[in-house]
Amino acid sequence: MAYDLLVIGGGPGGYHAAEKAALAGLKTMLATDGPVGGVCLNEGCIPTKALLYSAKVYEAAKGSAKYGVRVGGAELDHGAVIERKRKVVSALTGGVTRRLRKAGVTVAQGGAVIRGKAGGAFRAEVGGEAVEASSLIIATGSSPIMPRIEGLDRALGTGFAMTSSGMLESAAVPRRLVVVGGGVIGLEMASYYNSAGSEVFVVEALDHIAGFTDREISSMLMAEYERKGVRFLLKGTVTALGDGMVRYGLDGGAYELNADTVLMSVGRRPNVAGLGLESIGVETKGGRIPTDGRMRTNVSGAYAVGDVNGESMLAHTAYVEAEVAVDNILGVRRSVRYGAIPSVIYTNPEVAGCGETEESAAGKGMAVEVRKKPLAYNGRYMAESEGDPGLCKILLEKGTGRIVGVHMMGPYASEVIFGASAFMEMEMTGADVAGMVFPHPTVSEMIKETLER
Repeated sequence: MAYDLLVIGGGPGGYHAAEKAALAGLKTMLATDGPVGGVCLNEGCIPTKALLYSAKVYEAAKGSAKYGVRVGGAELDHGAVIERKRKVVSALTGGVTRRLRKAGVTVAQGGAVIRGKAGGAFRAEVGGEAVEASSLIIATGSSPIMPRIEGLDRALGTGFAMTSSGMLESAAVPRRLVVVGGGVIGLEMASYYNSAGSEVFVVEALDHIAGFTDREISSMLMAEYERKGVRFLLKGTVTALGDGMVRYGLDGGAYELNADTVLMSVGRRPNVAGLGLESIGVETKGGRIPTDGRMRTNVSGAYAVGDVNGESMLAHTAYVEAEVAVDNILGVRRSVRYGAIPSVIYTNPEVAGCGETEESAAGKGMAVEVRKKPLAYNGRYMAESEGDPGLCKILLEKGTGRIVGVHMMGPYASEVIFGASAFMEMEMTGADVAGMVFPHPTVSEMIKETLER
């Protein structure tokens, strides 16, 4: 069967590219070896947010007396939380499937293997059937990294160790949970299970949590979760897993922890193996498929979007990369700009940021002016908070005054950060934004308040 476009991978980048291409008139096949929606919709972004929202409601009920509301005997029913999560995921995956069908996309279940290119067409085998396509988008996503730890394979086999996918289906709340990795996934799962009643330990190899998050804000977040009872073992390395045991190294010493469950969340690796990339000469580098700003690989007509290119492993990045790839296939020259892509950690409080941090700016030799204010300056925040930590930090390029970074910790940070990203995309200065009118009272006003001296 001949198509204009073959998309390999059913995650955010894949299904979005397929729908956009089909609506533009391209005969499109989407080949996926898993459920439509990929990791994000089925095992990541959406299900974790469902759990975290339940935890937030539970925490609000427990602390409601601070706001003059008395709730007796609030409990978190983990089984009901998991069931609600399943309903949310089912509704959304069904919606994506219907959208693809309505757009005219042919969805093929089963793995796709590229077999070569001849006469200007890519040849592939999809679910045992031969397929040809004029253009190709690779959107195969990523998988959890499994570090070399003694006993890990056995621990994964017995269920003592799990990835986030397993934790999102776990029927029980572990008495003691050890999280290996203090990045976004590890922190969000630590947040939920801390609220659900687990004693949580986070073992992180770096000297800070939250990866590339602004260091001041990541320190504030860690302090808040330490206050909630989470213990962080920074610069620690897990060396072995046994029956109910986690062995780790820290400051030159060797230690052991008893645990009921271990969550492995040390990062993700692009899925490039077994695709037949070598049959058409697609280059891989450092385990990913490098692309230019137009999402083109080194092979004409072949594009790579989402986690597989390793540029920015976020669902919203995959969406825009998908749009750019399809536009270029349609002859519309367009590129992705990565400098203002926002990121969010959906803990409680939330953390959100875009652009440069103080640390990344210093590393690039950028001269920046830092303006920051506690959220206590904000009326909406004060009306809805009781001593909760919050901060807004904005980086301005010295000389031009252009906004080059915005970072927040506090309520609604995930909803506010898109505006900061837009300001950066439009290369606005701090003075430009300070002169704008923000709705009052909103947490978004914090951006204006931070810019005003």
